[in-house]
Amino acid sequence: MNLRNVAIIAHVDHGKTTMVDQLLAQSGVFRANEATTERAMDSGDQEKERGITILAKCTSVLWNGKAGETRINIIDTPGHADFGGEVERILGMVDGCVILVDAEEGVMPQTKFVLTKALKMGLRPILCINKVDRAHADPDRVHNETFDLFAAIGATDEQLDFPHIYASGRSGWATLDLNVPSDNLHPLFDLIVDHVPAPKVQENRDKPFQMLNVLIESDPFLGRLLTGRIQSGKAVPGMAIHALDRDGKEIERGRITKVLAFRGLKRQALDEGSEAGDIVAIAGMSKATVADTLCAMEVMDALPAQPIDPPTISMTVSVNDSPLAGREGDKVQSRVIRDRLLKEAEANVAIRVTTTEGGDAYEVAGRGELQLGVLIENMRREGFEVSISRPRVVFQTGPNGEKMEPIEDVMIDVDDEFSGIVIEKLSARKAEMTDMGPSGAGKTRIQLKCPSRSLIGYQGEFLTDTRGSGVLNRVFSHYEPHKGAIEGRLKGVLISNSDGETAAFALWNLEDRGVMFVGAGEKTYQGMIIGENSRWDDLDVNPIKGKQLTNVRASGKDESVRLTPPRQMSLEQAIAYIEDDELVEVTPKSIRLRKAILNPSFRKKRSKPE
Repeated sequence: MNLRNVAIIAHVDHGKTTMVDQLLAQSGVFRANEATTERAMDSGDQEKERGITILAKCTSVLWNGKAGETRINIIDTPGHADFGGEVERILGMVDGCVILVDAEEGVMPQTKFVLTKALKMGLRPILCINKVDRAHADPDRVHNETFDLFAAIGATDEQLDFPHIYASGRSGWATLDLNVPSDNLHPLFDLIVDHVPAPKVQENRDKPFQMLNVLIESDPFLGRLLTGRIQSGKAVPGMAIHALDRDGKEIERGRITKVLAFRGLKRQALDEGSEAGDIVAIAGMSKATVADTLCAMEVMDALPAQPIDPPTISMTVSVNDSPLAGREGDKVQSRVIRDRLLKEAEANVAIRVTTTEGGDAYEVAGRGELQLGVLIENMRREGFEVSISRPRVVFQTGPNGEKMEPIEDVMIDVDDEFSGIVIEKLSARKAEMTDMGPSGAGKTRIQLKCPSRSLIGYQGEFLTDTRGSGVLNRVFSHYEPHKGAIEGRLKGVLISNSDGETAAFALWNLEDRGVMFVGAGEKTYQGMIIGENSRWDDLDVNPIKGKQLTNVRASGKDESVRLTPPRQMSLEQAIAYIEDDELVEVTPKSIRLRKAILNPSFRKKRSKPE
């Protein structure tokens, strides 16, 4: 049987997972009466809620087309740059890739990021211009833009000669010519089989077994599952193997207990094993991790692993030491938090965990606020209570000893009327504009080079400035010398000076001071941030003071207290909002903002900004 390994890569929301749904459905993976879910590959709780792909996942379909029966292993990848580590790892398992580009939005920063990685590894790309049935679609412009991008990032002549196909993932059709209508994805299947080469490693099927592990997950029945492409030989259950790290040092010895191949959305155990070129998951090892080589006992050389881009943002995760600690979560100890973070760093190569000097807090470095936010949200759902600091960028030292900071490519689509305020705000944050022009439908596209520091906490302000209609895309580009100080939040906060439950009367009197983050009847403590001050400085207030009651009835009827609804923040918004002297307290039920030092007497004396 023929075999093809292909990755589907694209910018976020360009339709990868929806396209995989249709590929699965049209290849006959589902029974006629089987219930199917939308975006079936997004199986995690957070993936379903956020509508994004977070983890790369593998599936496989059987296609009986012009070239005969072919098994196509398809890998669905995340679109956010924050999860770029997932894309970098899996590209070594495939021989070709389908690049999806939205027929209206065109080439975006993440398209450039994933395409650069794919071309560097010598993959043969297929361009799929998706969503051609959108109202403002312009497939010809997008085709030209993509060709220019290929040329700009150094594609070879062979890679520049890429085939292209037009598709609508949601409607489930693809065609090589827009003048020839189609009602299915058969042209895309045939194009993948024709253009993507069969795995070269199939020639190594008679050599000893070797496989590079790129994905790791745990199964409640089988233990640790290591996924990768077999580079040589055959994986057979019961076979003795050992694991080598990058330097060829042995980590452990064991036996393959199960060889699982991807068949549709399910994994299937293969009793006869699997040969070189196929993508499989192997159970039986307890210590081997990502980038390790699993191989037959006689093999002593490790396979080369792809280098992963370094993290650009870090934050401190520590024990929750607020007066309300331990009431909502059951995992509160420093040791338990440490074990969970190290487990995450083992499975996700783009995250790095180090212990701080005191030893009671942990520095977690990743690709962006979203990636770190997803990790903390997962921990919160597992019953953890933690305190999180404001994200900081990871600086590097230049060749001459100067301080270097990460710079990002930023692409913004906004309504024409809001372009001025966006450029003004980002220029103040040390961003440099590289291009600007109309993008159709009354929108302007602005391209900038911006320090990562200046984008921390900007997303909320951006959505307010553009009335929620702006779209901001960003991807790490390179390091540059430090740009100097960037001003932070312009307003101070309202801080509770007492422990207890908030009173509606007290909050009603405080409404003139600013925007509240808490409602009536909520638990609060000294040092907790309960609102945003309308002025530049921080203000300690009493939110639990009730109304003085007397036994004398007033001549006028008392006014009933009506409170403005408080501003509720999501975890990412809270992390982006806080300043360096503040923390976010995260528990399974609550997200609270607080000062790092709770006692007002010990906090620094307030000083007016210059």
